[in-house]
Amino acid sequence: MRDLSHNLGVVQAVAPAVLTATNTSAAIDLFGFESAMVAVNTGAIAGSGNFTAKLQESNTTTSGDFTDVAAGDLIGTLPAVLLASNVAKQSYIGNKRYLRTVITLNSGTSIAASAVIIKGNARSRPVA
Repeated sequence: MRDLSHNLGVVQAVAPAVLTATNTSAAIDLFGFESAMVAVNTGAIAGSGNFTAKLQESNTTTSGDFTDVAAGDLIGTLPAVLLASNVAKQSYIGNKRYLRTVITLNSGTSIAASAVIIKGNARSRPVA
């Protein structure tokens, strides 16, 4: 009853790293899940690094098919600029099969960051 890990799927979108350029994750497959959220974890910012994060969606894994998720398919907001040593989250309620994260360098040097997609409402449980 209190075991959350067998009810969620967790996929690393961006491995923890110091990002010095825009990072676009691989496509994350939501098949078998009814909901998802992104969690972006940040560390140090160097050289006044200004980064933003967003979710993109698609029905295919083809890079050119991904588009920004419409505001109506999101719950919560990611910050306008990622802050140092912070965690930001946003829920996805759209119906596309694939999600990916985009962490964009707007100016400055770098940010330590990672991102995970947490998939919820699994159709089949327990989740491995």
